[in-house]
Amino acid sequence: MPAATLPSNLPEEDQLFRLLRQLDRAPEASQRVTAEAIGISLGRLNTYLRAATDAGLVKVTERSGPDRRQRFAYALTPFGADEKIRLADQFLARKFAEYDALHAELTGSASGLIPLKYRSKLMQNNLAPIQELYVSYDSAQKLKVEAADLTSHDLTPRQICDLELLMNGGFNPLKGFLSEEDYNGVVENMRLADGTLWPMPITLDVNQAFADTVEIGQDIALRDQEGVILGTMTVTDKWLPNKAREAEMVFGADDLAHPAVNYLHNTAGDVYLGGPVTGIQQPVHYDFRARRDTPNELRAYFRKLGWRKVVAFQTRNPLHRAHQELTFRAAKEAQANLLIHPVVGMTKPGDVDHFTRVRCYEAVLDKYPASTTTMSLLPLAMRMAGPREAVWHGLIRKNHGCTHLIVGRDHAGPGKNSAGEDFYGPYDAQDLFRTHQEEMGIEMVDFKHMVYVQERAQYEPNDEIEDKDNVTILNISGTELRRRLAEGLEIPEWFSFPEVVTELRKTKPPRSNQGFTVFFTGLSGSGKSTIANALMVKLMEMGGRPVTLLDGDVVRKHLSSELGFSKEHRDLNIKRIGYVASEITKNGGIAICAPIAPYTATRRAVREMIEEYGAFTEVHVATSLEECERRDRKGLYKLAREGKIKEFTGISDPYEAPTNAELIVETENVDVDNCAHQVILKLESMGLIAAQ
Repeated sequence: MPAATLPSNLPEEDQLFRLLRQLDRAPEASQRVTAEAIGISLGRLNTYLRAATDAGLVKVTERSGPDRRQRFAYALTPFGADEKIRLADQFLARKFAEYDALHAELTGSASGLIPLKYRSKLMQNNLAPIQELYVSYDSAQKLKVEAADLTSHDLTPRQICDLELLMNGGFNPLKGFLSEEDYNGVVENMRLADGTLWPMPITLDVNQAFADTVEIGQDIALRDQEGVILGTMTVTDKWLPNKAREAEMVFGADDLAHPAVNYLHNTAGDVYLGGPVTGIQQPVHYDFRARRDTPNELRAYFRKLGWRKVVAFQTRNPLHRAHQELTFRAAKEAQANLLIHPVVGMTKPGDVDHFTRVRCYEAVLDKYPASTTTMSLLPLAMRMAGPREAVWHGLIRKNHGCTHLIVGRDHAGPGKNSAGEDFYGPYDAQDLFRTHQEEMGIEMVDFKHMVYVQERAQYEPNDEIEDKDNVTILNISGTELRRRLAEGLEIPEWFSFPEVVTELRKTKPPRSNQGFTVFFTGLSGSGKSTIANALMVKLMEMGGRPVTLLDGDVVRKHLSSELGFSKEHRDLNIKRIGYVASEITKNGGIAICAPIAPYTATRRAVREMIEEYGAFTEVHVATSLEECERRDRKGLYKLAREGKIKEFTGISDPYEAPTNAELIVETENVDVDNCAHQVILKLESMGLIAAQ
């Protein structure tokens, strides 16, 4: 059907072009997302869809699946695809002519630019080099000498990840840590001050004491935690951010159950610095060096192999058979080569460590055809920001030379909020990515939930199985996998590769063979130390693992003798205890800690520190303040009430009682042996010790 004879009820040509382009790029998007993407109402969209279908431009099919927002899928017919190309050429030619005419009016000469139709293709080239922020080797040597006289900031692990991706172009178009104007734009509407799409604040947070030493216009040296200089920054902005607003807009809620919100309020510095960065050298990585590629190194690799289309698989978890089938299908769907691109920077607390994960990836890599697949490690500090994080991951993979990205259900979701509900909807990340994918220049391949069909001995997308009532569908959730690992149970070969299971068992042996920490908390005089001593004796009687008691008073004497009792010093003391306990746990021992530990945020930081290596069991010794005062043999409460002891927990300083402790122990009218036995029973129920 020639264009001249198209039905009159179709939208005008520019709107028809936008509709066909959107349906071609996101055929399975919900009608709401499609309408928002082209800027029309749902009612108008339905009118356009009926007209386009009647004209033979679009084919509509029903979809089966749990999400009623996506009941239909749309595909351009061959005629529709031809019409989209014709309209695109017409649209681009007109826009270029308008620009060229304006240029001639303002300057008196033609622009001399390549016509936009072809220039767009050049700009979208995923193999051309991108700009880095590093200076030449000679300049770097000179800057290293000059930086000796600069004020130095020792970067946190998250800031080192951010700086590396700033310097190597992974965060292109950023040229440094965000200015206040850029930060406000990103927080409020996911755009830099110049309108460029960027969803995640990349800021240099520092404490107030350091900020007071820095002036606007000053250069500072950015160093790693061993003092090695990585780059310099010219400070152009210094401000106090509204962290509650940042949490609400970027993460969806100011809720401390979100790990990034907790980091924002309880770990990040109070002051933000912004300014351009000059790269001197990349951070030193001693692990998996052959697997670490900059964006330009990956682009050169793709260029050498002639990979024009590359689909990236974002992961922070080990790969199992379902993931392999998913990536096979994604690459086939996009007709692209595959880049397995796992995150090896900071991920969610409690995740499998990156050393184990990379060994698992390498074990699986042999299962892929060598000529179609490669793997590279991404030093990204994830924020677990769901929809915004998905867009961020897309921009980062575009910078690394990828043309497609696999986006999963609840992509980069952090789990449950304080009310026990998911922070983000299962399709929110996919919807936001679809909305912006054309602007980003990278396409989404949506995650298919793969399940194992026993009768056919193969993995299939769950929503494409038409005979569900007649087949046996098998699946193992992440929670179930962790339980099987913890209890030493079988993990079937249909679920994972034996090589992966072997690596996971090395790092995650059965719980009864792991180190763990028992962390008592309660008011002074509550009975923590007494119960902890009784527990230590009982565990030593059982044998099998070394047991270490880190009592609050003993630690104060030997490890923190120089500290006072301010909130800052109390936090530091508890974190020291946590660090020692994490080392004991990592090496297979049992740590028993018995400090007061009055603050929720500090106890959470210790939990995260220890759960990286083993189990953490918090025991709240919930003795009342009145009973603690009655028991007070040292007279400390009396002195505190008289004002002779300042900042005393329960009197002049608060005690934030745990709300999610694994065990609450009441000590009033209960003997010590019974209290310790309650802890033993809890440890048995958690599989940490064998039942007696």
